[in-house]
Amino acid sequence: MEAESQHFAESREPAASVPAIQIRDLHKVYNGFHAVDGLSVVVPQGSFFGFLGPNGAGKTTTIKILMGLAQATAGSVEVFGLKLPEHSLAIRKQIGLVPDDTLLFDYLTGLEYLEFVARLYLLDRQTAKDRAAELLNLFELTDNPRKLIGEYSKGMRKRVAMAAALIHRPKLFLMDEPFEGVDAVGARLMKDILLQQVRNGATVFLTSHVLEVVERLCSEIAIINRGKVVVHGTVADLQRQGATQAASLEDIFVQAVGAEREGGKLDWL
Repeated sequence: MEAESQHFAESREPAASVPAIQIRDLHKVYNGFHAVDGLSVVVPQGSFFGFLGPNGAGKTTTIKILMGLAQATAGSVEVFGLKLPEHSLAIRKQIGLVPDDTLLFDYLTGLEYLEFVARLYLLDRQTAKDRAAELLNLFELTDNPRKLIGEYSKGMRKRVAMAAALIHRPKLFLMDEPFEGVDAVGARLMKDILLQQVRNGATVFLTSHVLEVVERLCSEIAIINRGKVVVHGTVADLQRQGATQAASLEDIFVQAVGAEREGGKLDWL
């Protein structure tokens, strides 16, 4: 498995001064509701970047805008110096996406799906076939090669979605709750692969509600609330800014989004 992981971790170009992602004063309004409200954030190349926030804070909307799947109401977005939406196609070629909802083709096998995705990225047929087989083996999805994706568990679907995100060797990974529903073994495998990608120059932009995982993986964190950044920095930076030096990321998160409240119990419960 180590040799196969290395195959997908060949050296990329050295990190340039241009950020992987640069978002300035981003707004997205749906029927009068500000899903994103003046969001500004810079993600350096080669970083493992945590993008956190409570439900409805604007995380998934931001990822949709980065993918060119939603149009910003105002503000600017650049990925590797390319502006959206003018260069959305060129940007998509450099992105590997694991969405929150793994919408896959249920009537294909894992191998067929990965080959299909590879061909969408214009890989030749033999390369698509070879990489699909290697990724299935890497993600331990080869026990029943005829099994359709519709029969996969949620954790298996996440694994095949991540395999599809890797197959064209992107420079940027957008990970929206990638570990949700994944068992401990699968989550460890996925984390190791992502860390290897970062060590070889890729950038990971991660949303997750599992704050312990974010605290262990991410070199830099932005916490958003109501569509804008409220806290940004390394975990150590955020701890220094917090109420206590030893504050956990959970404590920092709760303070940042104003979720502290008195009580929290019912008399009858």
